Amino acid sequence: MLYIVATPIGNLGEITYRAVETLKSVDFVAAEDTRRTSELLNKYGIKKPLISYHKFSEKASSAAILDRLAKGQNGALVSDAGMPLISDPGGTLVDALVENGLEYTVISGPCACINALVLSGLDCSSFMMCGFLPDKTGERIKLMEKIADVESTLVFYCPPHDVLENLDFLYRHLGGRKASVVREISKLHEQVIRGRLGSFPEFTVKGEMVVVVEKAKSRADKLSAMSVTEHVRHYMSLGYDKKEAIKKTASDRKVAKSEIYAETLSL
Repeated sequence: MLYIVATPIGNLGEITYRAVETLKSVDFVAAEDTRRTSELLNKYGIKKPLISYHKFSEKASSAAILDRLAKGQNGALVSDAGMPLISDPGGTLVDALVENGLEYTVISGPCACINALVLSGLDCSSFMMCGFLPDKTGERIKLMEKIADVESTLVFYCPPHDVLENLDFLYRHLGGRKASVVREISKLHEQVIRGRLGSFPEFTVKGEMVVVVEKAKSRADKLSAMSVTEHVRHYMSLGYDKKEAIKKTASDRKVAKSEIYAETLSL
């Protein structure tokens, strides 16, 4: 069995009892950063063989882990912090486990995406985890084209040296939406900076960042922001006759058809 174990994203005390017990019980631990994981294991008096498992060695390390599991060993997979696979290595290993019929399970715990979403003060009912923005401009623009109209809160991971440039990029492609920058999650200097893209208050650019952005307006909200004439013209441009366009506009705005008709006599 492989255990995918969530580890603290800041405060080392933020780990579940079950996670500690699991790390004590396994035969080996596969870690994104063996030095950082050693600090965590030492804090809880755990001594286990460590296998390096990072994004540049996923394929080779996955083969070594599968070999150990096939021999009857139990292992744990951890990332630098938070939940493995969530913008962290692990996907290649899980694919291999499924392909080979080997079992794995998840030991619940911290995830920066969820913490930041709740801390942001934005809508938590539906969200999209977008991870890190791509390095290449073309790939970034393609991503924006896919998500600009998504009616869910957007969550982006961001290294501190890129945060200001990323905020500017998001403003240029998403407009002046409400947004929050959440930094140093669960640490002593945890901070939530709330504002709008394009007019953010100054903040300390230090520590790992998560940027949370307001969801896109619904289609109905966008149409209702138009003038009544523009709203009716929109439907007419889609092929509806004036009568049907007025009916749909009245429905969107939740008013009587006669009210819309009176404002569109010139059409």
